[in-house]
Amino acid sequence: MSSTPRTLLDKIWADHVIEELGDGWALLHIDRQLLHDMSGSRGLQELAARGLKAACPELTFATPDHTVSTAPGRRGIDAPLWSVLREGTAAQGIRLFDLGESGQGIVHVMGPELGFVLPGTTVICGDSHTCTNGALGAMAFGVGASELMHALATQTLMQRKPKAMRIRFTGRLAERVTAKDLILHAIGRLGTAAGTGYAVEYAGEPIEAMTVEQRMTLCNLSIEMGAKIGMVAPDEKVYAYLRGRRFAPTGDTWDRAVDYWRSLPGDANAVFHRDETLAVDALVPQISWGTSPEQECGIDGHVPAPEETADLARREAWQQARDYMGLAAGARLLGQKVDRVFIGSCTNSRMTDLRDAASLLAGGRRVAPHVQAWVVPGSEDVKREAEAEGLDAIFEAAGFHWREPGCSMCVAANGETAGPAERVVSTSNRNFVGRQGPGARTHLASPFTAVASALAGEIADPREL
Repeated sequence: MSSTPRTLLDKIWADHVIEELGDGWALLHIDRQLLHDMSGSRGLQELAARGLKAACPELTFATPDHTVSTAPGRRGIDAPLWSVLREGTAAQGIRLFDLGESGQGIVHVMGPELGFVLPGTTVICGDSHTCTNGALGAMAFGVGASELMHALATQTLMQRKPKAMRIRFTGRLAERVTAKDLILHAIGRLGTAAGTGYAVEYAGEPIEAMTVEQRMTLCNLSIEMGAKIGMVAPDEKVYAYLRGRRFAPTGDTWDRAVDYWRSLPGDANAVFHRDETLAVDALVPQISWGTSPEQECGIDGHVPAPEETADLARREAWQQARDYMGLAAGARLLGQKVDRVFIGSCTNSRMTDLRDAASLLAGGRRVAPHVQAWVVPGSEDVKREAEAEGLDAIFEAAGFHWREPGCSMCVAANGETAGPAERVVSTSNRNFVGRQGPGARTHLASPFTAVASALAGEIADPREL
């Protein structure tokens, strides 16, 4: 065993190396693979075309989420990739959690929910937001089509070890300031390329205080900072979250697993290639104003003017973003008219998110008449639990549409889009040009801010409710 202090990344990496390949590359064992109806279906088609079989089908789980409609009563819809996923998983002996079945949902929601993702495991999926699973102390990352097919056939993957980056937060989050606000702030401060080539480990008092689901929101946006991997060291909250879940260890195996998980947090003197510290005591709810997650500000902030930066490339990017978003330099975000509100996505569709959103709807509050507002649960289990708590009734009484689990307006690959020039306050993770439909203008925000904006009919501060 090495005596050199090691990071969480160092420990998980070392435990999965099958063979060192030189120049930083290694052949890794992959513990878990997740498939969805876009990349997963195509990977299964490629596997079949080559006449190959999945090496370890029992370590792979699949679910439809991207291309399926989230409209109530969606059975019978036209979603060809859904059919491909059903046929491909059946042929390979891979467990599919299908529509209407407990376990179905957005792939980054259902994996942890089922106890399939565990601390110290390597987890891959053909989707960049696989980094979400790092909230449980897993080394989880998205892969390309060829890597996905290779991993299906061999349960291994060749990877170059990333450098280690730590972002340590100090202070405490104020009321109605959430994990989403914290990570948007971090991306705004550090930039969308800050994590390129790194595995980011989040640390500090605010992270320790978060629930496991809030940490998933945090890790989810790691890729928007350029990092394939986002991680939080496992702790007692993670063990409590996993205990009793369907595919989590049980009995003596559970005890041995927890002993191993407790060995994973980085050593006290472990060295990171990059170390950043951000204070959050004064943080207010955040919202994006432009077409990149780093183009964000406090809810009471304004759209930046050209003279606020001397960087010519940034000045040009700001101008393009302002033009697309229909916002003038110096304009305040508060008060901008909103057409749609979307609460969902692998960032903010879990029970804690839905409870946060519903908590602001007491007293007969109603969505503004001109706003179309959707709530899309992250999974069938989230939907069932929310309905058992009566959250669906609260949302519907306030004028929200309550829908079936799926990616919906986050990916807009299923026809669930906003119209040209429509302004959307969205709890999703990407505000790129056309992400939610051609010409749609997306503002990223927390569920609190989304509800406040839906009620006001304009971008609004949730602290005012």
